[in-house]
Amino acid sequence: MIQEAAPGAPVRQSPVPKTSRTGSLRKTLKRDSSLYLLALPGIIILILFAYLPMSGLILVFKNYNFNDGIFGSPWAGFSNFEFFFSSMEDALRATRNTVMLNVLYMLTGTFCSVAIAVILNELRSKWFIKVTQSVMFFPYFISWIIIGAILFSLLDYDKGIFNQLFQALGLSQMDWYSSPWLFVIILVLANIWKSAGYGAIIYYAVLQGIDTSYYEAAKIDGASRWQIITKITVPMLIPSIILMTLLGIGGMLKGDLSMIMGVTFLNPLLLPTTDIIDVYVYRTAIRSGEFGFASAITLYQSVFGFILVLLANKLAGWYDKDSKLF
Repeated sequence: MIQEAAPGAPVRQSPVPKTSRTGSLRKTLKRDSSLYLLALPGIIILILFAYLPMSGLILVFKNYNFNDGIFGSPWAGFSNFEFFFSSMEDALRATRNTVMLNVLYMLTGTFCSVAIAVILNELRSKWFIKVTQSVMFFPYFISWIIIGAILFSLLDYDKGIFNQLFQALGLSQMDWYSSPWLFVIILVLANIWKSAGYGAIIYYAVLQGIDTSYYEAAKIDGASRWQIITKITVPMLIPSIILMTLLGIGGMLKGDLSMIMGVTFLNPLLLPTTDIIDVYVYRTAIRSGEFGFASAITLYQSVFGFILVLLANKLAGWYDKDSKLF
């Protein structure tokens, strides 16, 4: 006789046979084979350049030398980390400058990118929008070395265009390359000029996906252009702004070494505000071949960047659950 389960007793589900799982996997691979083939090059590149190099993390705990190589070099324990934090003043300064500059880049860059995207969205001339997009996107491809040369021609004390203009107006010349805090403003403006157009195109693409019925309903209700921007356009961009911010926070402790080298030429007079972690590592470790120390600081940046992403993702979830990365 078949015994019936007692009322309220949990019903046991028979496990799915392995053959059934294998068959389901085969069906999925066969059905979406074209998609998997399309993703295969990206997966291979990710494995080769993101996961396989992680084996080099062992260098963090090694006293590296060229003769023995990565795996043959003697163990150093946590001495590479101790080297960084032994000079606490320099370590704190580098960390402070890195966070300060990245926060300024993120805030000003996001504001300018959103503002440009909203302006483009309000324009009606298609050809003008296309030309403007191309012009704004062009600086993104210019190297920091070229940008540094342009700035030098503008800010040089003796032959710079700005100082020559000041001299012609009877004003005193400015020694730009010996003013650390003034150069923070210059770096922020240079970053806006280089990257704001790229970000604006991303946000503009988001705006093109907004249902036009929202705007039509607002116009019927008599909403002004400013009300449409503040009540419809900008709120629709908030999820994308949060997403881009979360992605940027992961690199909060990583600076752009090529930017600092190209724009400031590693001028020692500017180091009080431009000596970010990457610059500090380059000056103290890379030049002297201390690759273990450089790898230790890279791990330090990655771990704390990951922690910042977790915290920021948690905060984003409190604001809007759909805006979380995971």
